[in-house]
Amino acid sequence: MTGRVAARLAGFLAAVACAGGVRAQSAEVVPPFVTTPPEVVERMLAFAQIRHGDVVMDLGSGDGRIVIAAAKNYGVRGIGVELDAALVAAARENAQRAGVEQLTTFLHGDVLKANLSSASVVTAYLLPWLMDQLEPKFLAELAPGTRIVSHAFPMSGWAPDATQEIPLTGEHAGRNAQLYLWVVPAQIRGEWLSVQPEGEWRLRVEQNFQQIEVGGAIGDATFTTTNSRLRGTQMEWQSAVGNFAGRVLSFQIVGTLTANGASRSMVFARQE
Repeated sequence: MTGRVAARLAGFLAAVACAGGVRAQSAEVVPPFVTTPPEVVERMLAFAQIRHGDVVMDLGSGDGRIVIAAAKNYGVRGIGVELDAALVAAARENAQRAGVEQLTTFLHGDVLKANLSSASVVTAYLLPWLMDQLEPKFLAELAPGTRIVSHAFPMSGWAPDATQEIPLTGEHAGRNAQLYLWVVPAQIRGEWLSVQPEGEWRLRVEQNFQQIEVGGAIGDATFTTTNSRLRGTQMEWQSAVGNFAGRVLSFQIVGTLTANGASRSMVFARQE
C-alpha cells in the first residue's frame, strides 16, 4: 500500500476502527493508496542491508517505487504484490520507463495469499491488523535470516530487532517516518546435544520469536547462560564454561566455544 495524503489514512483508520475490525483486503474495504516518500524508500532498502543475490518483495507495492528502486539502485530482482489492478499496470509501465523491467515482476493479488518463499527481503507499508495477519505467514514461508522492513506500522506480537526514525522533507517536512526491522529467526526451541571428550553437552532452548533463553549441562553438571542472542541463523551465548558463537543449520548448531583463551569447534545436534 503506498495515498495521497496522511489525513486520508487517518480517516480510514478511524472509520475501520468504528466498523469493528473489517478485514483490510476484503471486497468491502480497499486499503488507501498512500505514497511512500522517496527518502523513506531509500532508507527502507538501506535498513534491509540489501546485498547481491537478494530478492526484494514489496507487499502492497502500489506504483512499484520500492521494487523499482531496489532493481535500479542495487541491481537485485524485485517482486511487487498489489491488490489494485490499475496500480499493477502503472508499476509495470514505471519499471519499463526506468529500464528495469527485466529485474521486476508485479503480481495482481492479495498479500495474504501470495507465496513469499522466494524473498530474502520483504518490505511493507500496510495497515496494522494486516501486518498482524501476515506474522504467522512470515514465519511459515520466509527462510531464517530474511529481513522484513515495515514503514509506519509494527506487528503487535513480534518485537522488532531494530527501529529507525526518519525526518521527512518536502510536503511532509516537520514530521518523522518510523521504520521497523525484523530478521526471521531460525526455530531452535528444544534440546540439542554435542558429544565431547569430557562428556555430553546438552542445551535446552526456550524461544519467543528471536528472544531465547539457553540452559546447559555437561554430564550431570548444569550451567546457566547470559546474553543469549539469536539473529536469523546466528546464535550466541555466554557462560562460566565459555562463550559460544555459531550458526543454525537445519538440524545442527555449528560454532566455536571460547574459554580460558582457547577456542574449539562444537556441533550440537537437535534431539527429538
